[in-house]
Amino acid sequence: MSEQPLGFSETPPAETAAPSAPLLVRYSRRAMACEFAVLLDPVRYPHGAAAALAALNEVDHLEELLTVYRPESQISRINARGYQEPVPVEPEVMEVLRLAKQLWEQTQGAFDITTGALSKAWGFFRRQGRMPPEAELQEALTCTGSQHLLLEPEQRTVRLAQPGVELNLGSIGKGYALDVASRKLLEAQVQDFLFHGGRSSVLARGSQDPRDPQQGFWIGIAHPLMPDRRLARVRLCNAALGTSGCGTQFFHHQGRRYAHVLDPRTGEPVHGVFSVTVRSPTAVLADALATAFFVLGPEEARRFCQQRPELALFMLAQGRGQSYRIVTCNWAEGDLVLEKPFDRWVVPGKD
Repeated sequence: MSEQPLGFSETPPAETAAPSAPLLVRYSRRAMACEFAVLLDPVRYPHGAAAALAALNEVDHLEELLTVYRPESQISRINARGYQEPVPVEPEVMEVLRLAKQLWEQTQGAFDITTGALSKAWGFFRRQGRMPPEAELQEALTCTGSQHLLLEPEQRTVRLAQPGVELNLGSIGKGYALDVASRKLLEAQVQDFLFHGGRSSVLARGSQDPRDPQQGFWIGIAHPLMPDRRLARVRLCNAALGTSGCGTQFFHHQGRRYAHVLDPRTGEPVHGVFSVTVRSPTAVLADALATAFFVLGPEEARRFCQQRPELALFMLAQGRGQSYRIVTCNWAEGDLVLEKPFDRWVVPGKD
Protein backbone atom coordinates (compact mmCIF):
# COMPACT_ATOMS: atom_id res chain seq x y z
CA MET A 1 0.00 0.00 0.00
CA SER A 2 1.53 3.26 -1.07
CA GLU A 3 2.16 6.13 1.31
CA GLN A 4 0.33 9.36 0.56
CA PRO A 5 2.08 12.73 0.86
CA LEU A 6 2.45 14.33 4.26
CA GLY A 7 -0.99 15.36 5.38
CA PHE A 8 -0.47 16.64 8.92
CA SER A 9 1.97 17.22 11.72
CA GLU A 10 1.44 15.14 14.83
CA THR A 11 2.79 17.71 17.33
CA PRO A 12 0.29 20.39 18.38
CA PRO A 13 1.52 23.91 17.62
CA ALA A 14 2.66 25.97 20.60
CA GLU A 15 0.00 28.62 20.10
CA THR A 16 -2.81 26.06 20.57
CA ALA A 17 -1.38 23.62 23.10
CA ALA A 18 -2.16 24.22 26.77
CA PRO A 19 0.93 25.46 28.68
CA SER A 20 0.99 22.40 30.90
CA ALA A 21 -0.49 19.84 28.51
CA PRO A 22 1.26 16.49 29.02
CA LEU A 23 3.94 15.37 26.62
CA LEU A 24 3.09 12.33 24.55
CA VAL A 25 5.27 9.26 24.09
CA ARG A 26 5.42 7.86 20.57
CA TYR A 27 5.39 4.15 19.69
CA SER A 28 5.90 3.40 16.00
CA ARG A 29 6.50 0.67 13.46
CA ARG A 30 6.93 0.42 9.70
CA ALA A 31 3.91 -1.11 7.96
CA MET A 32 1.94 -0.68 4.72
CA ALA A 33 4.86 1.21 3.15
CA CYS A 34 4.70 3.94 5.78
CA GLU A 35 5.16 4.48 9.50
CA PHE A 36 2.29 3.81 11.90
CA ALA A 37 2.55 5.57 15.25
CA VAL A 38 0.60 5.70 18.49
CA LEU A 39 0.97 8.78 20.71
CA LEU A 40 -0.28 8.72 24.29
CA ASP A 41 0.42 10.03 27.79
CA PRO A 42 2.52 7.47 29.75
CA VAL A 43 1.62 9.08 33.07
CA ARG A 44 -2.11 8.65 32.59
CA TYR A 45 -1.59 5.27 30.94
CA PRO A 46 1.39 3.43 32.46
CA HIS A 47 0.29 0.30 30.58
CA GLY A 48 0.17 2.26 27.31
CA ALA A 49 3.28 0.66 25.82
CA ALA A 50 1.71 -2.81 25.89
CA ALA A 51 -1.54 -1.47 24.43
CA ALA A 52 0.31 0.38 21.66
CA LEU A 53 2.30 -2.78 20.85
CA ALA A 54 -0.95 -4.76 20.55
CA ALA A 55 -2.38 -2.13 18.21
CA LEU A 56 0.72 -2.12 16.01
CA ASN A 57 0.70 -5.93 15.92
CA GLU A 58 -2.87 -5.73 14.63
CA VAL A 59 -1.70 -3.42 11.83
CA ASP A 60 0.90 -6.02 10.86
CA HIS A 61 -1.80 -8.70 10.75
CA LEU A 62 -4.03 -6.56 8.53
CA GLU A 63 -1.18 -5.79 6.17
CA GLU A 64 -0.64 -9.52 5.67
CA LEU A 65 -4.26 -9.79 4.57
CA LEU A 66 -4.71 -6.61 2.52
CA THR A 67 -1.48 -5.68 0.73
CA VAL A 68 -1.04 -6.27 -3.00
CA TYR A 69 2.74 -6.36 -2.61
CA ARG A 70 2.80 -9.84 -1.06
CA PRO A 71 1.69 -12.73 -3.29
CA GLU A 72 0.37 -14.68 -0.29
CA SER A 73 -2.02 -11.96 0.89
CA GLN A 74 -5.74 -12.53 0.48
CA ILE A 75 -6.11 -9.55 -1.85
CA SER A 76 -3.32 -10.93 -4.05
CA ARG A 77 -5.08 -14.31 -4.08
CA ILE A 78 -8.31 -12.64 -5.18
CA ASN A 79 -6.44 -10.84 -7.97
CA ALA A 80 -4.78 -14.08 -9.08
CA ARG A 81 -7.69 -16.54 -8.76
CA GLY A 82 -10.89 -14.56 -8.30
CA TYR A 83 -12.02 -14.85 -11.92
CA GLN A 84 -11.59 -18.62 -11.96
CA GLU A 85 -13.15 -19.49 -8.60
CA PRO A 86 -14.57 -18.02 -5.38
CA VAL A 87 -11.76 -17.09 -2.98
CA PRO A 88 -12.37 -17.61 0.77
CA VAL A 89 -11.45 -14.57 2.87
CA GLU A 90 -11.18 -13.57 6.52
CA PRO A 91 -13.94 -11.44 8.10
CA GLU A 92 -11.75 -8.32 8.04
CA VAL A 93 -11.23 -8.65 4.28
CA MET A 94 -14.95 -9.10 3.64
CA GLU A 95 -15.71 -6.08 5.82
CA VAL A 96 -13.33 -3.70 4.07
CA LEU A 97 -14.40 -4.92 0.61
CA ARG A 98 -18.05 -4.42 1.54
CA LEU A 99 -17.31 -0.87 2.72
CA ALA A 100 -15.34 -0.14 -0.45
CA LYS A 101 -18.14 -1.30 -2.73
CA GLN A 102 -20.68 0.67 -0.74
CA LEU A 103 -18.60 3.83 -1.14
CA TRP A 104 -18.21 3.14 -4.86
CA GLU A 105 -21.99 3.21 -5.13
CA GLN A 106 -22.40 6.31 -2.96
CA THR A 107 -19.79 8.30 -4.90
CA GLN A 108 -21.07 7.13 -8.31
CA GLY A 109 -17.80 5.44 -9.12
CA ALA A 110 -15.39 8.18 -8.00
CA PHE A 111 -14.05 5.86 -5.30
CA ASP A 112 -13.02 2.51 -6.71
CA ILE A 113 -10.60 -0.16 -5.46
CA THR A 114 -10.50 -1.94 -8.84
CA THR A 115 -8.01 0.51 -10.38
CA GLY A 116 -5.02 -1.84 -10.15
CA ALA A 117 -4.81 -2.26 -13.95
CA LEU A 118 -5.03 1.51 -14.45
CA SER A 119 -2.29 2.16 -11.89
CA LYS A 120 -0.02 -0.29 -13.68
CA ALA A 121 -0.81 1.22 -17.08
CA TRP A 122 0.26 4.66 -15.85
CA GLY A 123 3.34 3.25 -14.08
CA PHE A 124 2.27 4.37 -10.61
CA PHE A 125 2.10 0.83 -9.19
CA ARG A 126 5.92 0.81 -9.11
CA ARG A 127 6.25 4.59 -8.73
CA GLN A 128 7.57 4.94 -12.29
CA GLY A 129 5.11 7.19 -14.08
CA ARG A 130 4.67 6.78 -17.85
CA MET A 131 2.26 7.73 -20.63
CA PRO A 132 0.33 4.57 -21.54
CA PRO A 133 -0.51 3.76 -25.16
CA GLU A 134 -4.19 4.38 -25.85
CA ALA A 135 -4.89 0.69 -26.49
CA GLU A 136 -3.35 -0.26 -23.15
CA LEU A 137 -5.37 2.41 -21.35
CA GLN A 138 -8.63 1.26 -22.93
CA GLU A 139 -7.89 -2.34 -22.01
CA ALA A 140 -7.24 -1.29 -18.40
CA LEU A 141 -10.56 0.57 -18.35
CA THR A 142 -12.44 -2.59 -19.31
CA CYS A 143 -11.01 -4.15 -16.12
CA THR A 144 -12.03 -1.23 -13.92
CA GLY A 145 -15.27 -0.84 -11.98
CA SER A 146 -16.53 -2.33 -8.73
CA GLN A 147 -19.46 -3.89 -10.55
CA HIS A 148 -16.86 -6.58 -11.30
CA LEU A 149 -16.34 -7.21 -7.56
CA LEU A 150 -18.76 -9.94 -6.46
CA LEU A 151 -19.09 -10.45 -2.71
CA GLU A 152 -20.75 -13.46 -1.11
CA PRO A 153 -20.89 -12.54 2.61
CA GLU A 154 -22.69 -15.68 3.78
CA GLN A 155 -20.10 -17.94 2.18
CA ARG A 156 -17.39 -15.33 2.94
CA THR A 157 -15.98 -15.63 -0.55
CA VAL A 158 -15.05 -13.11 -3.25
CA ARG A 159 -15.20 -13.46 -7.02
CA LEU A 160 -14.20 -11.23 -9.94
CA ALA A 161 -16.62 -11.04 -12.87
CA GLN A 162 -14.05 -9.84 -15.39
CA PRO A 163 -10.59 -11.22 -16.20
CA GLY A 164 -7.80 -8.74 -15.53
CA VAL A 165 -9.56 -6.97 -12.64
CA GLU A 166 -7.06 -6.10 -9.90
CA LEU A 167 -7.98 -4.84 -6.45
CA ASN A 168 -5.77 -2.33 -4.64
CA LEU A 169 -6.71 -1.07 -1.17
CA GLY A 170 -4.15 1.75 -1.04
CA SER A 171 -6.93 4.36 -0.75
CA ILE A 172 -8.75 2.68 2.14
CA GLY A 173 -6.43 0.16 3.81
CA LYS A 174 -4.61 2.46 6.22
CA GLY A 175 -7.81 4.03 7.49
CA TYR A 176 -9.37 0.62 7.99
CA ALA A 177 -6.26 -0.56 9.85
CA LEU A 178 -6.43 2.44 12.19
CA ASP A 179 -10.07 1.77 13.05
CA VAL A 180 -9.54 -1.93 13.71
CA ALA A 181 -6.21 -1.61 15.53
CA SER A 182 -7.47 1.22 17.74
CA ARG A 183 -9.86 -1.26 19.35
CA LYS A 184 -6.82 -2.78 21.07
CA LEU A 185 -6.15 0.55 22.76
CA LEU A 186 -9.75 1.04 23.80
CA GLU A 187 -9.98 -2.53 25.12
CA ALA A 188 -6.96 -1.74 27.29
CA GLN A 189 -8.82 1.32 28.68
CA VAL A 190 -6.55 3.78 26.85
CA GLN A 191 -9.12 6.47 26.08
CA ASP A 192 -6.88 9.36 24.95
CA PHE A 193 -4.51 8.82 22.04
CA LEU A 194 -3.48 9.86 18.54
CA PHE A 195 -2.94 7.02 16.05
CA HIS A 196 -1.72 7.66 12.51
CA GLY A 197 -0.59 5.79 9.44
CA GLY A 198 1.87 7.55 7.18
CA ARG A 199 0.67 10.96 8.38
CA SER A 200 -2.07 10.91 5.77
CA SER A 201 -4.51 8.97 7.92
CA VAL A 202 -5.01 9.88 11.58
CA LEU A 203 -7.45 8.87 14.31
CA ALA A 204 -7.89 10.78 17.57
CA ARG A 205 -9.68 9.61 20.68
CA GLY A 206 -10.18 11.73 23.77
CA SER A 207 -7.94 14.72 24.45
CA GLN A 208 -4.27 15.49 25.01
CA ASP A 209 -5.17 17.67 28.02
CA PRO A 210 -7.08 15.70 30.70
CA ARG A 211 -8.46 18.96 32.14
CA ASP A 212 -10.30 19.72 28.89
CA PRO A 213 -11.92 16.62 27.33
CA GLN A 214 -13.30 18.71 24.47
CA GLN A 215 -9.90 20.08 23.46
CA GLY A 216 -8.91 16.95 21.56
CA PHE A 217 -5.69 17.14 19.55
CA TRP A 218 -4.48 19.86 17.18
CA ILE A 219 -3.34 18.62 13.77
CA GLY A 220 -1.43 20.64 11.18
CA ILE A 221 -2.34 20.24 7.49
CA ALA A 222 0.69 20.63 5.24
CA HIS A 223 0.78 22.25 1.82
CA PRO A 224 1.03 19.36 -0.71
CA LEU A 225 3.54 21.18 -2.92
CA MET A 226 5.45 22.90 -0.09
CA PRO A 227 5.53 20.30 2.71
CA ASP A 228 7.53 22.59 5.00
CA ARG A 229 4.60 25.03 5.00
CA ARG A 230 1.40 24.50 6.96
CA LEU A 231 -1.94 25.40 5.36
CA ALA A 232 -4.12 25.12 8.43
CA ARG A 233 -4.62 23.65 11.89
CA VAL A 234 -7.52 21.36 12.75
CA ARG A 235 -8.97 20.36 16.11
CA LEU A 236 -9.59 16.62 16.13
CA CYS A 237 -11.65 15.08 18.95
CA ASN A 238 -13.09 11.57 18.69
CA ALA A 239 -12.80 11.70 14.92
CA ALA A 240 -10.44 10.93 12.05
CA LEU A 241 -8.72 12.79 9.23
CA GLY A 242 -7.77 11.43 5.85
CA THR A 243 -5.66 13.31 3.30
CA SER A 244 -5.15 12.57 -0.37
CA GLY A 245 -2.63 14.64 -2.32
CA CYS A 246 -0.50 14.75 -5.42
CA GLY A 247 2.70 16.16 -3.99
CA THR A 248 4.96 13.11 -4.18
CA GLN A 249 3.85 10.76 -6.98
CA PHE A 250 3.75 12.45 -10.39
CA PHE A 251 5.64 12.84 -13.63
CA HIS A 252 5.87 15.46 -16.39
CA HIS A 253 5.17 14.84 -20.06
CA GLN A 254 5.34 17.54 -22.73
CA GLY A 255 5.14 20.25 -20.11
CA ARG A 256 2.12 18.80 -18.28
CA ARG A 257 2.07 17.34 -14.78
CA TYR A 258 0.43 13.92 -14.30
CA ALA A 259 -0.29 12.89 -10.69
CA HIS A 260 -1.02 9.43 -9.35
CA VAL A 261 -4.66 10.03 -8.36
CA LEU A 262 -6.67 8.52 -11.22
CA ASP A 263 -10.31 9.02 -12.11
CA PRO A 264 -11.56 5.41 -12.38
CA ARG A 265 -14.42 6.55 -14.61
CA THR A 266 -12.15 7.96 -17.33
CA GLY A 267 -8.81 6.32 -16.59
CA GLU A 268 -7.08 9.72 -16.61
CA PRO A 269 -5.10 11.43 -13.82
CA VAL A 270 -7.07 14.08 -11.96
CA HIS A 271 -6.18 17.72 -12.65
CA GLY A 272 -7.13 20.89 -10.81
CA VAL A 273 -7.00 19.51 -7.25
CA PHE A 274 -3.83 19.43 -5.14
CA SER A 275 -4.97 17.94 -1.84
CA VAL A 276 -8.12 16.93 0.00
CA THR A 277 -8.55 16.43 3.74
CA VAL A 278 -11.72 14.89 5.15
CA ARG A 279 -12.78 14.68 8.79
CA SER A 280 -15.21 11.90 9.62
CA PRO A 281 -16.22 9.69 12.55
CA THR A 282 -14.06 6.81 11.28
CA ALA A 283 -10.63 6.63 9.68
CA VAL A 284 -11.75 4.25 6.95
CA LEU A 285 -14.39 6.74 5.78
CA ALA A 286 -12.00 9.70 5.98
CA ASP A 287 -9.34 7.79 4.02
CA ALA A 288 -11.68 6.67 1.24
CA LEU A 289 -13.61 9.93 0.87
CA ALA A 290 -10.40 11.97 0.64
CA THR A 291 -9.66 10.04 -2.55
CA ALA A 292 -13.25 10.19 -3.78
CA PHE A 293 -13.47 13.96 -3.27
CA PHE A 294 -10.13 14.42 -5.06
CA VAL A 295 -11.76 12.78 -8.09
CA LEU A 296 -15.14 14.51 -7.73
CA GLY A 297 -13.65 18.01 -7.46
CA PRO A 298 -14.68 21.00 -5.33
CA GLU A 299 -18.33 21.48 -6.26
CA GLU A 300 -19.42 17.84 -6.11
CA ALA A 301 -17.40 17.24 -2.93
CA ARG A 302 -19.09 20.18 -1.21
CA ARG A 303 -22.54 18.98 -2.28
CA PHE A 304 -21.77 15.52 -0.89
CA CYS A 305 -20.70 16.97 2.48
CA GLN A 306 -23.65 19.32 2.70
CA GLN A 307 -25.86 16.24 2.81
CA ARG A 308 -23.64 14.55 5.42
CA PRO A 309 -23.12 16.88 8.42
CA GLU A 310 -20.84 14.35 10.13
CA LEU A 311 -18.25 15.03 7.41
CA ALA A 312 -16.00 18.09 7.03
CA LEU A 313 -14.05 19.04 3.91
CA PHE A 314 -10.81 20.96 3.40
CA MET A 315 -9.58 21.11 -0.21
CA LEU A 316 -6.76 22.93 -1.98
CA ALA A 317 -7.71 23.38 -5.64
CA GLN A 318 -6.60 25.32 -8.69
CA GLY A 319 -7.85 28.89 -8.83
CA ARG A 320 -7.71 31.28 -11.73
CA GLY A 321 -4.42 31.36 -13.58
CA GLN A 322 -1.62 30.30 -11.27
CA SER A 323 -3.56 30.95 -8.06
CA TYR A 324 -5.01 28.49 -5.56
CA ARG A 325 -8.33 28.32 -3.76
CA ILE A 326 -9.32 26.62 -0.51
CA VAL A 327 -12.74 24.98 -0.35
CA THR A 328 -14.24 24.09 3.04
CA CYS A 329 -17.48 22.64 4.35
CA ASN A 330 -19.01 21.75 7.74
CA TRP A 331 -16.29 23.04 10.08
CA ALA A 332 -17.52 24.35 13.43
CA GLU A 333 -16.15 27.70 14.53
CA GLY A 334 -12.70 27.30 16.07
CA ASP A 335 -12.09 23.80 14.70
CA LEU A 336 -10.28 24.99 11.55
CA VAL A 337 -7.65 27.74 11.71
CA LEU A 338 -6.14 28.85 8.39
CA GLU A 339 -2.55 30.02 8.29
CA LYS A 340 -1.57 33.27 6.64
CA PRO A 341 -1.30 33.95 3.74
CA PHE A 342 -3.35 30.89 2.85
CA ASP A 343 -6.51 32.33 4.42
CA ARG A 344 -6.81 34.60 1.36
CA TRP A 345 -7.64 31.57 -0.79
CA VAL A 346 -10.86 30.55 0.92
CA VAL A 347 -13.88 30.34 -1.36
CA PRO A 348 -16.37 33.02 -0.17
CA GLY A 349 -19.63 31.91 1.37
CA LYS A 350 -20.77 29.92 4.35
CA ASP A 351 -20.42 26.15 4.62
